[in-house]
Amino acid sequence: MDPSTQETGAVTGTKDKDYNLIWFVEQCLSNALRLETYVSDAERNGDTELADFFRRAQGESRKGAEQGKEHLRRRLAG
Repeated sequence: MDPSTQETGAVTGTKDKDYNLIWFVEQCLSNALRLETYVSDAERNGDTELADFFRRAQGESRKGAEQGKEHLRRRLAG
């Protein structure tokens, strides 16, 4: 069997589901930061449609991060 399918925290010290949530939150936050650059690039080039698109995507990334953080709070508190 592939060892990566069996990981339950022995290697990382963190249960898979908690690690996965932590990873998800980090990726959402990283995406929100990156999209800030994309918004600025679009605005600098006068493309308000694209800037608005990236702002909406950034909002969704922030929302995903907040939802992930809430899941983590509940799971790690229990």
